[in-house]
Amino acid sequence: MSTATTDATFTHPALFYRSEAEYTDRTVAFVREGLGAGEPVAVAVPGPNLELVRAGLGTDSRDVTFLDMTEAGRNPGRIIPGVLRAFADARAGVRVRIIGEPVWAGRSAAEYPACAQHEALINAAFAGRAATILCPYDEARLAADVLADALITHPTVVTAGGERVSEEYDWRAVVARYNEPLGRASDADVLAFGPGELPEARRFAVERAASLGLTGRRLQDAELAVAELTTNSVVHGGGSGTVAVWSEAGQVVCEVRDAGRLTDPLAGRRPAEHGQIGGRGLLLVHYVADLVRIHTADGGTAVRFYLGF
Repeated sequence: MSTATTDATFTHPALFYRSEAEYTDRTVAFVREGLGAGEPVAVAVPGPNLELVRAGLGTDSRDVTFLDMTEAGRNPGRIIPGVLRAFADARAGVRVRIIGEPVWAGRSAAEYPACAQHEALINAAFAGRAATILCPYDEARLAADVLADALITHPTVVTAGGERVSEEYDWRAVVARYNEPLGRASDADVLAFGPGELPEARRFAVERAASLGLTGRRLQDAELAVAELTTNSVVHGGGSGTVAVWSEAGQVVCEVRDAGRLTDPLAGRRPAEHGQIGGRGLLLVHYVADLVRIHTADGGTAVRFYLGF
């Protein structure tokens, strides 16, 4: 396959595959094309597929950075800053080539909307940058609506028949469609807070999370994330808000709502600049959580994060 470019444009094809052999052939060809052009290459895909690429490359694998996306990209909101930008920014001034597979058959229904928004937002995060990011999709195992979304979030698509322009491409539409209202669980514990209740809101969340079984580092992650989000509510979200905690599908869920609205779709997905003071709160939440879901509208914003035991 050929997706080579030499200018500073960003290339973002989706690869539709139906078998391990097809996956290996196409991804290995993509990697070797990059290595031949002198481009730094990273492969961030689920573990079993990671081994297919590594084995297919043989000794060439020594020149490639490998990341298991089930770990590095467990939270889709962490992939742009923690995987894609981290690799590209460390190699500023040269074109980079990345395989990123954030959507696989094991993703949950709660995770998928965040995956789709992530795929869409890559186009904004890398606009004008010298990079090629190939995103594989398993046609044999993924649902039809997932494959349809891939055509909307990627300007080109590679199939067994070759590479073509996606007539459906409109990444902003996917960001807007999955900006879904988030309904709270009926048994959620809820506390309202204002500027004077930030410590109380943090204690409330930690105590409820602990009562649901969260311990150790995960409980510390919950405390950090709630502290960041409630502070953001006071400073940027109208001065007050609510925090809610409940359990869902083997995870503890915490949510902070306020009257503010997020106008930057990449909020929390940009790496912090060197020496940056402030503006890291939502980024930190993405880094510590297993999943982050956000709904923002004129009536306010809800940020929900999930932590496994």
